[in-house]
Amino acid sequence: MTSPTTTANPLLTPHRRGLLDLPNRIAMAPMTRGRADDTTGVPSEHAAAYYTQRAGAGLLITEGISIHPLGKSGPGIPGLRTDEQVARRREITTAVHDAGGRIFAQLWHVGRMTHPVTLDGTTPTAPSAVPITEAPIFTRDGLLPHVTPRALTLAEIEEVVAAFARGARRAIEAGFDGIEIHGANGYLFQQFLAENTNLRTDRYGGSRENRLRIVLEVVAAVTAEIGADRVGLRVSPDNPENQIREADARGTYRALVDALEPLGLAYLHVLERGDYAALADLRPRWSGTLIANHNGPTPVDPATAERLPAAELADVVAFGRLFISNPDLPARIAEGLPLAPPPVADVYGGGARGYVDYPAASGAAG
Repeated sequence: MTSPTTTANPLLTPHRRGLLDLPNRIAMAPMTRGRADDTTGVPSEHAAAYYTQRAGAGLLITEGISIHPLGKSGPGIPGLRTDEQVARRREITTAVHDAGGRIFAQLWHVGRMTHPVTLDGTTPTAPSAVPITEAPIFTRDGLLPHVTPRALTLAEIEEVVAAFARGARRAIEAGFDGIEIHGANGYLFQQFLAENTNLRTDRYGGSRENRLRIVLEVVAAVTAEIGADRVGLRVSPDNPENQIREADARGTYRALVDALEPLGLAYLHVLERGDYAALADLRPRWSGTLIANHNGPTPVDPATAERLPAAELADVVAFGRLFISNPDLPARIAEGLPLAPPPVADVYGGGARGYVDYPAASGAAG
């Protein structure tokens, strides 16, 4: 018999649209964990257990996966370019599917958010030669000042677009149910969208139409490769993270969503942070699945999260840090069990500790 708690909580109801067939409306947000082999980019031997422990989520979204040699942000970031990387990923997706889960691969290029130490001496690339000056960046040599990136040439932009298409094909070969393009958090695509980091005067800069161009080209290339119904896009309008300043977030993201709306993508993933009420503004413009995420100083609590689908602001809610310390988060929510606090150590890098050693709650279903 279904419990009253399950019946009343909109997070615990199924969501079905297109190829998405989710038993609940709880997603695990993409979270960098930095545990891949730093030389080969092959995921940790513990990665299959990590994701399988969390397969009770309606949808798992992996940490950002580098699909371009200059797209890696720091130590331990996984790749999806070699046969060895694909083989390890296939072990992960098989384990998740055997546990009844669904998993999308998040593909990223970080643009200026990296360092020559990480790129074996190569200068980072970005829309324009605008450095980050507010904070250092973590490398295998510790915290270092950012360097001034080199502006991408037109030929290099074409190669970035092609790299995402190849990465999407590799993801499907590895058994993923789909992919998420990372267009948020101040990484490469938000650097193109933001006026303070995109000073270009060619067809990728200046006007709003031009600043949107690379995102729309990547979406077109990826959907042509694997189908629109296997492709999601993550955005973070008005997010100041990584020294991004968007002068007109409302205008930029309304135009982006309007361009994407007819394409039939699997979902739009909106991280709301900043003064712009992105969910309330963009939801009426998006008829497909919308995943909501919050990236504040503290994790969103389940009671707050359940109000989003109830208010029709989102179809699915993505939890991040709480999924690290609560691998059985949907079961804990369903049973009303206490939640372990978010982690304060062992988040990035290392081995099994702080990665696969968080226990399920006693008495939790699943």
